[in-house]
Amino acid sequence: MKTLHDKQDDHARLAAELADDGVQFAMAAWVDVTGRPKSKVVPIGHLPDMLAGSERYTPRGIGRLGEMNPAEDECVGLPDPDTMRILSWDPRIALFHADLVLGDAGEPFENCPRSALKGVIAKARDMGFAMNLGVETEFYLFRTSALPELTPRFASSVIEPTPAYDARAVIDSLEFFSEVSAHMEAAGYGLYSFDQEGGEGQYELDFSYTDVLSMCDRLTYMRLMLPALAQKVDATVSFMPRPETRSWGSGAHMNMSLVSTTTGDNVFVEPDGSWSKTAMSFAAGVLRHAPALSALTCPTVNSYKRLTPKLADGTVSWAPVWARYGTNNRSCMLRLPGNRPAIENRSVDMMANMYLASAFTLAAGLEGIELGLDPGEPVTDDASDWEASAGGAGERLPRTLLEAIDAFATDPLVATTFPAGFVRDYLAMKVDEWNGYHSVVTQWEVDRYLLDV
Repeated sequence: MKTLHDKQDDHARLAAELADDGVQFAMAAWVDVTGRPKSKVVPIGHLPDMLAGSERYTPRGIGRLGEMNPAEDECVGLPDPDTMRILSWDPRIALFHADLVLGDAGEPFENCPRSALKGVIAKARDMGFAMNLGVETEFYLFRTSALPELTPRFASSVIEPTPAYDARAVIDSLEFFSEVSAHMEAAGYGLYSFDQEGGEGQYELDFSYTDVLSMCDRLTYMRLMLPALAQKVDATVSFMPRPETRSWGSGAHMNMSLVSTTTGDNVFVEPDGSWSKTAMSFAAGVLRHAPALSALTCPTVNSYKRLTPKLADGTVSWAPVWARYGTNNRSCMLRLPGNRPAIENRSVDMMANMYLASAFTLAAGLEGIELGLDPGEPVTDDASDWEASAGGAGERLPRTLLEAIDAFATDPLVATTFPAGFVRDYLAMKVDEWNGYHSVVTQWEVDRYLLDV
């Protein structure tokens, strides 16, 4: 079998060791534009071939990104040997995270999200920085057997106005979360808390931060793990930002910091614990590109049903709508909290491909540092009320996917961060998504307009 690189003796030894441990198969998982892992499965005896680049794909058009072209050269799913992990819930399988490279030349495929992030990581390294990332992972658990009815799998009762932090509700869900905790511990992910969130059947996982590439790989792993564990208890995991009109939104708050590649010190804080100029310039860069960034951090039509100042009942949504920052202000896009030396982006949701979202976030922050940008004064009041008054200052985050895509199309940093082919395909994909949504007549329109004179 032809491989991209020569096979290595140590890979043959690894295959033998894994086989002795009962591992039967190996996978080299790359992700599509939605963040969904894709892979072939090879018998463990063929692991040396897979690690040398034997497995080829025709990925264009997968996940609706680009148009399938039967005449185009194949890509190789090239595994990162350092990312191997035996699936704790299915120890027959050894999983590697992989990059897509094009043909025999081995150049990064233009639509490979992991490769895009690695390119920006290299730029940060040239500037003397490495990025760490933690992600607050929110999702709903619905009873599978009740679908399409959205019935919370473990809700013990209806708690008004919100079941957030309810002890009984989270105890009732331990049938699922005890398994999640065990498997995250086995993976070394450092789970330190989980809780009942604001919506019925909504939960949050909080676990240790790590370098940005590893965190994105962790989230890819969890996209396999969580549904597999949920399936055992008649549950379906949904990362949809806002699954019902009256529901709370699910986010994926990104907690970001930069460290010096020389000393390992966090460069976002001064010795006295105050925020550094580097941190403020990074924040200013992210805010500067917030509209275009939203096309990646909030990549679906439904994402913008979450980014509203109020819920259906008129209560505060806790989701940002303004590209501003505050110190401990959860109504802003960026929060500089007092309890950790990391900048929190609260606009992100779990539909984001975190490789792409992280790549553009890091690129924007680095530009802010290069230009010495200043984010201005922090917001101290509740920005949720700004839209209702005339006093709102600062750039409004996009109200729709179309607004975000328009910003993405015209932002010059996009063109220097991502390959031109990716930008072209992503814009076409998202415009098509918006047009598909916009062409559907909703029940709201019928109720509102059908009998109007």
